[in-house]
Amino acid sequence: MTMLLSIQNLSKAFGGLEVVRDLSFDVQEGTATALIGPNGAGKTTVFNLISGVYPVTSGRIRFRGSDIVHLPSRYRIKHGIARSFQNIRLIPRLSVIDNLLIGQHVTLKRTLDVLRPFRLVRGHEWIRAARAELSAFGLSEYADEPVDLLPYGVRKRVDLIRATLSSPSVLMLDEPAAGLNASETRELHSHLDILKGRGVTLLVIEHDMHFIRSICEKVVVLNFGSKIAEGSFEQVRRDEQVREAYLGVEQAA
Repeated sequence: MTMLLSIQNLSKAFGGLEVVRDLSFDVQEGTATALIGPNGAGKTTVFNLISGVYPVTSGRIRFRGSDIVHLPSRYRIKHGIARSFQNIRLIPRLSVIDNLLIGQHVTLKRTLDVLRPFRLVRGHEWIRAARAELSAFGLSEYADEPVDLLPYGVRKRVDLIRATLSSPSVLMLDEPAAGLNASETRELHSHLDILKGRGVTLLVIEHDMHFIRSICEKVVVLNFGSKIAEGSFEQVRRDEQVREAYLGVEQAA
């Protein structure tokens, strides 16, 4: 398999506080990799470094072989790195389709294109693409519904579709199953299976270990900003350092 994303000796400090320390791991194309660890382990900070929200203190982030640490976040999206956030970032009073159209602006090649009246153009390519994605994931019936009237699980999946409309090679998901019931989690699982079938590479932060076990081929475990284990779910589950990090030394002993 092709190495799509490579994190090499990555560190991030805020003042004197080092929250990510000498982190290295690889993500192979077409796979799903989980980034797990206790609260405060540095997982979301890693996502922010990869997506360009934070500048790195040291280390490299290689995407398709090129170091992207100095590439602005908007260009990382255009190169094929997209993400969703733990908190849904849809505009509640707008319809599903309008939220998806707003998300399409990341594909613009020229600043002036933002002035195009795409919503007034019948059959505009963005509208066709948005409706096609909703149909592909069984959500067509919600296209013209205001977001704030939708069930939470549907909103989560609409937010995921908005991230995928930029046709990313890597999709980073920050706790996608958080707050979902069992039925909604199964629907999300099916959604991600379709994306994997399209060849989208997934990097997932998640606390639901059953979900991780079913969707991810590899797991990277962080604790206090450092990697303490890496491997298959079964390999890291048996790791003594992982058990101590999650359970405490006395319970894990």
